[in-house]
Amino acid sequence: MAQETAPPGLSADVAARLDRLPVTRRHRSLVITIGMGLFFDMYEIFMSGVLGPVLSQRFDLGATATSAVLASAFIGMFLGVVIMGRLADRYGRRRFLIASVALYTVFSAVGALSANAPMLIAARFLAGLGIGPQLPLADAYLSDLLPARVRGRYTALAYTISFFGVPTVGLLAHWLVRMSPLGMAGWRWLFLIGALGGVAALLRCRGLVESPRWLASVGRTEEAERIVRELEAGTPYAAAEPADVPDASSIRLLRQARRDSPAPRRMPPVYRRRAVMMGVFHLLQSVGFYGFGTMAPLVLDAKGFSIVHSLLFSALTYFGYPLGSLISMGLIERFERKHLIVASALGMAVFGVAFGQATDQVAIVITGVGYTAVSNIFSNAYHVYQAEIFPTDLRATATSWTYAMSRVSTAAMPFALVPVLHAFGAARLFAAVAAVMTVIALEIGVLGPAVNGRPVGEEKANSLKAAQ
Repeated sequence: MAQETAPPGLSADVAARLDRLPVTRRHRSLVITIGMGLFFDMYEIFMSGVLGPVLSQRFDLGATATSAVLASAFIGMFLGVVIMGRLADRYGRRRFLIASVALYTVFSAVGALSANAPMLIAARFLAGLGIGPQLPLADAYLSDLLPARVRGRYTALAYTISFFGVPTVGLLAHWLVRMSPLGMAGWRWLFLIGALGGVAALLRCRGLVESPRWLASVGRTEEAERIVRELEAGTPYAAAEPADVPDASSIRLLRQARRDSPAPRRMPPVYRRRAVMMGVFHLLQSVGFYGFGTMAPLVLDAKGFSIVHSLLFSALTYFGYPLGSLISMGLIERFERKHLIVASALGMAVFGVAFGQATDQVAIVITGVGYTAVSNIFSNAYHVYQAEIFPTDLRATATSWTYAMSRVSTAAMPFALVPVLHAFGAARLFAAVAAVMTVIALEIGVLGPAVNGRPVGEEKANSLKAAQ
């Protein structure tokens, strides 16, 4: 089957014009919009872990039922990532970014009204369909839109905004869990606040533009040209001559080719190898990254702290997430992305072992903040990295399918880690996490390609030459 592509000259011209631009007010506005959507996405992701001990008591849940509540959102995330990532490469980034925000907004509100554990599990599963695609779609969108020389720093900015959602949900949980404002239990208010924030993010997302790279790659040349012109407005490039575009008959042929091809082009071997590498990476990285956020309140509960104190300590350690993200903004363009991933993965291993062994309150907070700060250097580096190693027409599909592996392991994680915690204690639990992070460091260090600052179009061209 034929696969629609834009004429090489046009695709190259759009990519070059996007990469030569200075960072404009419009760029910053789009980054802030993505960051706001991700803020409530992170709020939703970490809410499950924060509320685990609370919901276990409120609904009188056993270990298996508690694990099901924690896992339900991640199962939904897996399905949402797989479905929407593929559709975003075929039908565009913007509409599915908006659809994912709408999904988690609606079903977070439903979660607030849950009368029993099965209803809550169903609501979290359906919210997960929207929560899951946000991160890989944001990675693909920002990689498409931002100039290569600042892509890492401004993607890190979007994630810095987003990770303030983690201590926010932690502090709100600590405050609300003891209260019933307007006669409604505090944990229900957590869901409702997330839904209201999602509405605000949804309103702002209406101002997103479609990715010009994606538009050019599928032959929608007039739209790509218009959006690039909008981004060039007010810059020294605003007066440049417009690129030559195909005539009407060529555009009709391109669109017909797209209708004739129900699937994206087959992934060349070089990208299949990278997809396998990142699939293994994501299967493992969630144990370290989401494992801490999901398990920390339960770990502190197992160490003998009350729910109120464990939520407070969790909230304090969660401040490491935006702190680490801020630190990453100064590192991500200075150091090769793959080396930053390796170093931060090893740092997570060290801080994880220290957290697992800590018993003093001060030591718990210090090692917890250290862990979460380093984990967000790790997170921001890999979010930029995974989008850069795939070309425009495969980017959302590849990042989403590989990222979906993290949702598989995260959904299984409560069923694996909660019994380990109860049987062997926190020290051995985090020793196992450290071993996993060491394997990740070895995989990326040995197999990962170097990418810093390279235009994504150039990466595509070089990789295809290598594959021939």
